[in-house]
Amino acid sequence: MKAAVHTKFGPPDVVQVVDRPVPVLRSGDVLIKVHATTVTTAECAMRRGEPLWGRVILGLRRPRSRLRTLGLEVAGVVDAVGPAVIDFQPGDQVFGFTGFAVGAHAEYVRLPATGSLAMKPAALTFIEAAAAVDGATTALFFLRDKAKVRPGHRVLVNGASGSIGTYAVQLAKHLGADVTAVCGPTNVDLVKSLGADEVIDYTVRDFTADLDAYDVIFDTVTKSSFRQSRRSLRRDGKYLPTTGLANNLWALWTRLLGGKRVVAGMSVNKRAALPVISSLVEAGKLRVVVDRTYPLTEITDAHRYVDAGHKRGNVVITVAS
Repeated sequence: MKAAVHTKFGPPDVVQVVDRPVPVLRSGDVLIKVHATTVTTAECAMRRGEPLWGRVILGLRRPRSRLRTLGLEVAGVVDAVGPAVIDFQPGDQVFGFTGFAVGAHAEYVRLPATGSLAMKPAALTFIEAAAAVDGATTALFFLRDKAKVRPGHRVLVNGASGSIGTYAVQLAKHLGADVTAVCGPTNVDLVKSLGADEVIDYTVRDFTADLDAYDVIFDTVTKSSFRQSRRSLRRDGKYLPTTGLANNLWALWTRLLGGKRVVAGMSVNKRAALPVISSLVEAGKLRVVVDRTYPLTEITDAHRYVDAGHKRGNVVITVAS
């Protein structure tokens, strides 16, 4: 099979499409013929070997062999199942999240049947379904599960035009919040169309100057900090960062102190969240934003585009036709 592989850390050019064996199916596994996957900022950071402390997991000098084919989100068709699998069968159209196993940047990927995998929403194409996994479930995890957003809350989404942010705006509105979204000038109309009550162009206005304004600040791109944003939070407000070792330390410290605090975490097992996202999509309450698509043979260009930092929503890689 064809797979995108990087054997060293570095710029987009380290990613090469090569021939690799099809993954060997195990008893409890599902083998998926990949129709679409994505390139995210998280995978670009993994390709670069960043952050440096992350190399404990990624590999100190070069990527660990099992992490050389990236790819976190997948949509495709079940090609084969192990003898212990009862929830899926060959021919099922599915979408899911590979997690720490990665591997979706290939023609086939192997996932545990009990992992983050669900039937693909019928209303979505494979391209849209691949883009409806990590960003949507991450936004749901932080807003619903961690921040407990409810009607009447004022929620600010920083990075509202990205793969997490576009879903965060919509999900915060679905949960009943008044939503302020922060993005660049070229994305203001897009973010308004997703339902934001107010849109801040960060080149014109700094949201951290808004005092005592928000119950929740969800920084989907980690461009701000708790220190910078603290004055903008209301009493007992929550600051939600998606990444950063320092933010995890802040979360522990502010939990002890009480009051305004950092709420961090990681949404790895998405099995329960995927049907929720699917139902919202099917009901027309959640829109998938796809910026560009690239064939697997041009995945280096996709990495280069994501690295530039200007993508709107999701960048999708098409694999099978």
